[in-house]
Amino acid sequence: MNQQYYDAVVAMEQAGADSEFVQGWQNGYLHNPMREEQRLNEAFEAGYEAGKSRDLEAYKEWVN
Repeated sequence: MNQQYYDAVVAMEQAGADSEFVQGWQNGYLHNPMREEQRLNEAFEAGYEAGKSRDLEAYKEWVN
């Protein structure tokens, strides 16, 4: 298990980050393909880019 991934997801969830951002971050971090266009939104795309770059702080802008 990747401890950095686990710790980051727990921190995002405990902080109350937007769930779409968290899902995007997880997909980007794991290098999964982007969602299909009709299911994209701003939070998911921001999370995807942050996950791809392994940004562990970007979620703070998406806390509800």
